Amino acid sequence: MNLAAQLQTLIANDPQRLRILQQVRGLDLPDCWVAAGFVRSAVWDHLHQRTPSPLPEDIDVIWFDRSQISPARDAELETMLRHRDESLQWSVKNQARMHLRNDDAPYASATEAMRYWPETATAVAVRLDEQDEVEVAAPLGLEDLFELIVRPAGRFKADKQPIYQQRLRGKNWLATWPKLKVLT
Repeated sequence: MNLAAQLQTLIANDPQRLRILQQVRGLDLPDCWVAAGFVRSAVWDHLHQRTPSPLPEDIDVIWFDRSQISPARDAELETMLRHRDESLQWSVKNQARMHLRNDDAPYASATEAMRYWPETATAVAVRLDEQDEVEVAAPLGLEDLFELIVRPAGRFKADKQPIYQQRLRGKNWLATWPKLKVLT
């Protein structure tokens, strides 16, 4: 089974994550995905053969629409999601404006924006299609995620290296997933 199929199966067999994907799909946003720790933690827990850890502190929802770049729109969407499930902390970001914050060239899509994220293993997202099938977006591949490798991506290898180092310290992933191989 290829890595995308393994990830699809893993997410499809997780009722809690499926429920979240259904809630996000209900927003009917263009180019919309649930990303980062939501996916990464599920895979790392599975590969460590441990019970699923709690969901990440925030559920990262990314989408892309150049006509709705106001941060107020993202806040409105977060409120809508909180009304659907107030037990979760939602983080909604329209990637059409995030290049400004990240000092990058404009992105063309949500999945292209993930190419500029700090780690390769984090630049993975999933969503449910209309037939309730899990779709996977992994512009930097799935190999590092499934090989338990944490490595910097793009500019985080050089000029943004201090940010990557700070994330490693702050996330302290090795305490939860000791089989990780952290590269600098």
